[in-house]
Amino acid sequence: MRRLFPLSLCLLALPLAAQQSQFHTPPQTLSVAAKSYMLADLQSGQVLVSKNGHERVEPASLTKLMTAYVVFVALYQKRVTLTQAVPVSARAWRAQGSRMFIEPKKPVTVDELIRGMIIQSGNDAAIALAEAVSGSEETFAQAMNKEAARLGMKNTRFANSTGLPNPDHYSTAYDLALLATAIIRDFPEYYPLYSLKEYTYNKITQANRNRLLWLDPNVDGMKTGHTEAAGYCLITSARRGQRRLVAVVMGTASESARAMESQRLLNYGFQFYDTVRLYPGEQEVVAIPLWKGAQDKLRTGFGNDVYFSLPRHQTDKLKARMEYKQPLLAPVTAGQKVGTVKFTLEGKQVVEHPLVALETVSAANIFGRAWDSMRLLLN
Repeated sequence: MRRLFPLSLCLLALPLAAQQSQFHTPPQTLSVAAKSYMLADLQSGQVLVSKNGHERVEPASLTKLMTAYVVFVALYQKRVTLTQAVPVSARAWRAQGSRMFIEPKKPVTVDELIRGMIIQSGNDAAIALAEAVSGSEETFAQAMNKEAARLGMKNTRFANSTGLPNPDHYSTAYDLALLATAIIRDFPEYYPLYSLKEYTYNKITQANRNRLLWLDPNVDGMKTGHTEAAGYCLITSARRGQRRLVAVVMGTASESARAMESQRLLNYGFQFYDTVRLYPGEQEVVAIPLWKGAQDKLRTGFGNDVYFSLPRHQTDKLKARMEYKQPLLAPVTAGQKVGTVKFTLEGKQVVEHPLVALETVSAANIFGRAWDSMRLLLN
């Protein structure tokens, strides 16, 4: 039998639900001058607004986010080090497009290459890093695709480390938002590099092409991209208070347009949406009946904090119910999924989260199991 239980009391207790706001309900539509775009909230993991978010596009130098991610993994696994000297191949030296101006006769460190790739968007730096980690750019691209699959980037394929045009090289605004979020979440120690406004190498100083680093103090990353086919692209992350939003804008007409449209997206998200913590992680939400166990109740809740983003003034319309299967039999292990909590807004389901056991409960002795078996037969 499947049991349903309302959890309205937990929601009514939320302090944010009672807060008043000076803003109104978000408009029905938002016009953004881009081929595709995506705005996501990092805490809740929700997409707030999007257009053509799953449409395949050329990612241009936004590709270097995945190049960086694979390099960060290699650093974590100690396959390379920041101080490691990297020989510059002829292929890296002759890279087309934006460069950090490395030279074959002058070894460069992994740390310098990372900065040259992130801040200066150097294609030569990206190729040198790919060769340092995997031996060749082709082998490195395979690692990029492996990480993309693991992160859930279902409509993405990488053919190189730079983002230079290739018919087998594509992504989507949605997938790129997943990638940007993964960098912020998985490698916070390297994320501050994306906020640096300039970098000097070989006595050449180049500025970060992300204009919003100068225009908006809340913006602290992430990456620009441009080719003739892709147009002007920008992934931006900004934090106000405890909230962080990630905006992806693909295929705008100019550098100023990608900055302006990204700013509009971020302002829209911060102004018209709230993100609230519905439940803290590892805190009991409800105790549910447990059969044939060392105890007859099981403490359940969520493994992590549960956040939800929704238009302002609508928090009180969010409802939740718990659904679990009975009878639930011991043994049960902490972290084991035992049910689902479904959230609805104005009667429409918007998201669901797994309900997990907060404790391990072993099976009862033979007498306890026999007694519960009898009770279940009579129930």
